[in-house]
Amino acid sequence: MAMLGPNVLEPEREKEIVERIMPYPHARFLKGFRQAFFATLLGALFFLGASPLKGSGAEDRSYTIQVLQRLADPVLIPLSENQLSHSVPKRDWEIEQGNFHTSPLQAFVRVLSGIGPWLSLGAGRSGEGKLRARYIALARKGIINATNPEAADFMFGEATRERIVHAHNLAYPLMVAREQLWDPLTADQKENVVKALKTHRGFEPFPGTWLWFSAIIEAALWELTGDFEIEPIEIAISKYMEWYIGDGYYTNGSGSAFNWDNYNSYVSQPLMLETLRICRDQGHSLGAHLDKAKPRAFRYAEVLEHMISPEGTFPVIGRSSTYRFAVLQHLGYVGARVGWPDALKPGATRAAMTAVIRRMVEAPGTFDENGWLQPGYVGHQPSARDAYNNTGALYNCALGLAHLGMPADHPYWTEPPSKWFQQRVWSGEDVKNQKPYRE
Repeated sequence: MAMLGPNVLEPEREKEIVERIMPYPHARFLKGFRQAFFATLLGALFFLGASPLKGSGAEDRSYTIQVLQRLADPVLIPLSENQLSHSVPKRDWEIEQGNFHTSPLQAFVRVLSGIGPWLSLGAGRSGEGKLRARYIALARKGIINATNPEAADFMFGEATRERIVHAHNLAYPLMVAREQLWDPLTADQKENVVKALKTHRGFEPFPGTWLWFSAIIEAALWELTGDFEIEPIEIAISKYMEWYIGDGYYTNGSGSAFNWDNYNSYVSQPLMLETLRICRDQGHSLGAHLDKAKPRAFRYAEVLEHMISPEGTFPVIGRSSTYRFAVLQHLGYVGARVGWPDALKPGATRAAMTAVIRRMVEAPGTFDENGWLQPGYVGHQPSARDAYNNTGALYNCALGLAHLGMPADHPYWTEPPSKWFQQRVWSGEDVKNQKPYRE
């Protein structure tokens, strides 16, 4: 790759990369800071060297950051200009379902939850650190606009019961990346955010995973302000301690019919662990449950890794499967926020997760001609969507990028790639016997 200086490309090569990564109309919002954006983009691509080895941690991290940008840019850039409500596509099926009105809100808070672990690493002098600084600024500006009643993109006005879901996706990244997203806000901006979070209080969560939505909001208010309600936290923890059925898995309610889905990964266990951490940090007795929850979480992470086929696919089972690689959230979350499971090889797990993300992101039809996600499991499959889906909801897949919260020098990124579990099994390698987790 011809370089003219540090992080400077020949004009033809610059144009090629920009058009490959940012070929969509929302790039018009970059006009004011295009050169700075491109410099930091190049920093991300080359932050560990000009030519990372194929399959190396450097290449996999660079690729994953590009995926993050592809998901975040259509949302964060227009929102920074108070233009998101006009930018999100309004598709016929959303109009028929009557649920388009929350699409901009869902797109924003779900992207924010997905990139929160990466943002928590903070700005820095490296190329990636500079790029992260720009996304921290974009995310914070989005929070300010989305919660400001005077802004064109204000999103927390009149609400329905769904507000519990959407407010939790604002609360979670504020805790994960507190120093970057909450602490720099002014007193008035913080007041707007708190008011937005508290809008969930007028509604009762459905029994099951929704309990964690209310719990994490109140836990965030506890940690950020001290003004909170303990009851939703107590209910969620007590119920889920009862609903644990063994081998790292929690059901969705006592006596309810069992459903195969992946809500343990992109709701229950990450939110449980974060809530229990806050209880522990605040000196509450509920925090003692963290000692039980962590080994269960490590086992569930192991199960998720074992579900990835030799080809880099996984079984698509259950509702909300249009959230695509959000199924990987828990696997990345434990590494970034809890600790690395001893049962998993970091380099092999990285190779497996990157293979899944590549297959899903690069499937034809995943994005429309303007760079917005389309419904589907792998590519564009309109019949796969659930009744509660809209375009914004599809951005829940960003949760599957939680592993970017592990810094670049973590063994996850530094260990060489190797065969993951199912590759070892199906290639005939001598693999030790399988055992369930027992307490």
